[in-house]
Amino acid sequence: RLRRSPDEVRGLLPPGRVLGVFADRPLHRPQLAQIAHAARTLGAHLLVLIPVGEETTGGLPAEALVRTVFAARDRMPPATLVAVPLARRRDEISDALLRARVAAAYGVTHLLSTEGMLSGAGLRVLVPRELAYDNRDGQWRWREDIPPRNRRLALGQDEIDDLLDRGFPLPEWHTPPAVARELARARPPRRHRGLVIFLTGLSGSGKSTIARGLADALREQGDRTITLLDGDVVRRELSAGLGFSKADRDLNVRRIGWVAAEIARHRGVGICCPIAPYAAARATAREMAQAAGAGFLLVHVATPLAVCEQRDRKGLYARARAGLITGMTGIDDPYEEPTDADLAVDTSDLTVEEAIQRVMEHLTETGWVEPRLQPA
Repeated sequence: RLRRSPDEVRGLLPPGRVLGVFADRPLHRPQLAQIAHAARTLGAHLLVLIPVGEETTGGLPAEALVRTVFAARDRMPPATLVAVPLARRRDEISDALLRARVAAAYGVTHLLSTEGMLSGAGLRVLVPRELAYDNRDGQWRWREDIPPRNRRLALGQDEIDDLLDRGFPLPEWHTPPAVARELARARPPRRHRGLVIFLTGLSGSGKSTIARGLADALREQGDRTITLLDGDVVRRELSAGLGFSKADRDLNVRRIGWVAAEIARHRGVGICCPIAPYAAARATAREMAQAAGAGFLLVHVATPLAVCEQRDRKGLYARARAGLITGMTGIDDPYEEPTDADLAVDTSDLTVEEAIQRVMEHLTETGWVEPRLQPA
C-alpha cells in the first residue's frame, strides 16, 4: 500500500516546496532534528522516500526499515511516506544521480542529503551541518554552538549495532523509544539470532568431526534449532549430479550457503563443512547469511596437507598421487586459504575436543552463545 506511483504521490502533495529525504536507515534523533530544521527553514512539506529494493537496507530487511521509519513519524513535521523499489548500484555517483532523479519524479523540490549526494534533475540539494546533543538542556544543536564539555556526539552505526548485538537498550537521548523497540525486534541480541557456522579445510582436516561435535554441544544447550549440512550428505541429497569442476564446486557451496542462510533467517544455526576451496564462493555464502539478517562465522580448519595425507581415510590422496583421479584439492586443484577467517584451528596440534572447545569459546566471547556454568 505504500508503493504509490510518482503520479499518485504528486497528487497527494500540497502546493509549494517539498523536502525529500531518503530514509535508507532508521531515523534517530540527530537525523530527525536535521529534517525538522530543514522543513521549518524552507516552509516545506516533507516527503520521506523509503528504499525497499530486494537487498537489505542498512543491515535491515525492507519491512523492518519501514516499521522503524513509521515509529519515528510522531517526531517528524507533517509528512508523506512512500516506499520506493530502489536498490543501490554500488557506485556512489550513480546512486546519487539516480536518487535525485527519482526524488524529482515524486515531486521533490529540495533534497536533504546525508551522504554528500550530488545535485541532479533540477533539485536543490541541502547538505546538513553536524548536530550534537547538548547535555545542559537535552536539545540537539549545531555542534559548534555547544561547548565541548557539554557536547555529546551522535552514535555511529558500529556503536548502535554493538549495543543491539549485546542486548543493551539504545540510549533515549539518541533514539526515540518506539524506534529503539523496532530495532530491537529486527536485530535481536546475537544469542537469539540465526547463525551460519561455515567450516572450510582440506579433505581429512577434521571439518566434519568438529562440525558433528559442535552440533552436539549446541544442541545440549537447547537454545536454538541446529542443522548440520555435512559435505557428503549434501553431495548426495542436495547436489546430486554435480561434478568437481570449479563451476560445480562453486554451485555446491552456493546451494549449501543458501540453505544455511534460510535456516539462520528463522533464527536457527546452520553448520556447514564443505571443503569450499575457493574464496569467492565462501564470500558468497557469507553475503547470503548477512542478507538474511544472520551472523556468519568462518572457521578455517587449517590442518596441513601432509597431515591430511597421512590420515587419508577415504584413500583419495593416494589415488590422486597415483594419477587415478584428478581435481583433488591440495594435489592438482588449488585450495585458496582464507584470509578472512574468523577463527582458525589445526587438528595436528589440537584434539577434536580442544578444537570444538575453541569454537565454543569464540561463540561465547562474541555473544552468539550464552555462557554456561560448568558442572562441578
